[in-house]
Amino acid sequence: MTEAKSGGQTVGALHGVRVVELAREPIAWAGKLLADMGADVILVEPPGGDPSRDYPPFLDDEPGEDRSLYWWHYHTSKRGVVVDLDAAAGRERFRALVATADVLLEAEPRRRLGALGLDYEDLNAIRPELVHVAVTPYGRNDPKSDLPFTDLTIMAASGPPWSCGYDDHSLPPIRGPLQGYHTACHFAVLSVLTALLHRGVGGSGQFIDVSMTAASNVSTEAASHTWLVAQRTVQRQTGRHASVLPSRETQQECADGRHANTGVPPRRPHEFAALLGWLRDLGLDAELPEAVFLEMGANWEGPFDLANIGRDDEITAIFGAGRDALKLIASKVSAREFFLGCQRSGLAVGVVNSPEEAFEDPHFRARRFQVPVYHEDLARTVVYPGAPYALKASPWTISRRAPRLGEHDAEVFEEIETR
Repeated sequence: MTEAKSGGQTVGALHGVRVVELAREPIAWAGKLLADMGADVILVEPPGGDPSRDYPPFLDDEPGEDRSLYWWHYHTSKRGVVVDLDAAAGRERFRALVATADVLLEAEPRRRLGALGLDYEDLNAIRPELVHVAVTPYGRNDPKSDLPFTDLTIMAASGPPWSCGYDDHSLPPIRGPLQGYHTACHFAVLSVLTALLHRGVGGSGQFIDVSMTAASNVSTEAASHTWLVAQRTVQRQTGRHASVLPSRETQQECADGRHANTGVPPRRPHEFAALLGWLRDLGLDAELPEAVFLEMGANWEGPFDLANIGRDDEITAIFGAGRDALKLIASKVSAREFFLGCQRSGLAVGVVNSPEEAFEDPHFRARRFQVPVYHEDLARTVVYPGAPYALKASPWTISRRAPRLGEHDAEVFEEIETR
């Protein structure tokens, strides 16, 4: 990853952009993404601090002040101040802060800022260039946004869990932790970047309304589309895409007892040829009568239309032979050998790893996903998860640990007074 330097410090793509973030759990990830990309994100907390400061897990499993690993992760690279928006003096201080900002990021109840005289129309009068992003459950104008919500209710209402789970439908659907919040945050970040580009070419500031439910709903692959267009419902499947009709199982226990997902079978002649060669190298072709279909796939001419699976006997047999070959190889080698062999053959598969195993994987280490962050208050270095992306021309870094409550009050408000 290319790193631009200025005075010994990495300068991110958003260097010089100031973001004011009103601390709330649903938008913490958006603020972190912007901060780690170089923006000066100022986290505004109420007196007493945001509740997520006390979320588990904790450092060394010991609860206590400034020991929440949850808080640490979601607030890297930010500066923190305390402002009481319920007090007139606090609102004036907040207006002064926004007057220096490029972006306001908030997930407040939909009428709260208006009642305080701090909504977009009010702030636009003092900062016309402001990009104001509001993240709510259903959008600012939907009364359902006044209802209580959690990440789980957002996910349930928007649909993704319906598509996620196991072939055994007596088991409930599953969902990833904070996936609803994270999806909304990604839409918020994309909106911020687009709005800043618009402003930079002669545009103005603007208000951006992000619905958490809508953001997650468009991530359901074909599930929502299938219902809206065909009035058909997809079914959850273990380790593979949800579908109206069941597809073949893809999970396979490997020789070492671990499991792998056989992923995407060959679809092009060179992929069939690579898989057939690997099968022969392992001496397994005699155990797979369907290997003859792999050879047919390697010599296929013209388009190999997957839409014809189940309709065209040749295409169905060739595609099925690819899956059978992958499952046979996986059963004869370790999970890691299977994964690496498929990589060499240009085939997309995956080992079923625990989060801890994934974090220690050589691939993640090689792309510098593990990021050491020094905590001077503890005289200790803690290894953090790194960027969810690797952008060669846009350096990324964790510039500081998460702020203590009100840690940057004096620093930030002195800067405002001197502007």
